[in-house]
Amino acid sequence: MKVLVACEESQRVCTAFRERGHNAYSCDLQPCSGGHPEWHIQGDVLKVLNPNFRKTHIPGLRIPSIRYKTMDGTAHTMDGWWDLIIAHPPCTYMSNAGACRMYPKKGQIDPDRFAKAMEAKKFFMEIYNADCERICIENPVPLRCVELPEKTQIIQPYEYGHPYTKKTYLWLKGLPALMPTDIVEPVGPYVCGNSEIWKKQAAKGVVYGKEKSSVHRSKTFPGIARAMAEQWG
Repeated sequence: MKVLVACEESQRVCTAFRERGHNAYSCDLQPCSGGHPEWHIQGDVLKVLNPNFRKTHIPGLRIPSIRYKTMDGTAHTMDGWWDLIIAHPPCTYMSNAGACRMYPKKGQIDPDRFAKAMEAKKFFMEIYNADCERICIENPVPLRCVELPEKTQIIQPYEYGHPYTKKTYLWLKGLPALMPTDIVEPVGPYVCGNSEIWKKQAAKGVVYGKEKSSVHRSKTFPGIARAMAEQWG
């Protein structure tokens, strides 16, 4: 299966599919950190989405090609379309975690931040409406004012072997809901906003995303990546 993992520099989902024999590629504006530049398309993912052609395609005509270059410098030409697109679009301005910045005063929206949220939504919707039979978009809980489409399901890391809470929404098209694979007892939130709780848990050896960078905190948990590859691959 031909799989495009959009907005992924960690290559965790891409690698999980590769390990199961799929022709998977990650794509991001940033260089990959997963160690496989030969599987990474560094650039704008909108340029390598399926051409908006299939719905009007006349049988017998030549199927269009998608051309791209991987980070190792190799040029590729793929006939047909991606069979599956999994995307992790930027959430900084759409996430409910930024509510205090979106609403600096009660009942008032920061116009500059809202404009950036609308740009992020536009990108989200470009992927959501891509010409592909199977699509998964992953994001944290969004702000209501952004008005994203209704989510399909909610997943948590502790359902896939990681003892943390980190509510994540999935928007699915042509895919079944992702089923838990290894439910464990959560020790607390992966991104902890309470510094006192974080310090107490850190003293017990519990590592939270709080002490990591935003890039690190956004990486897909390996257990979730494996579940996607096993169940959707």
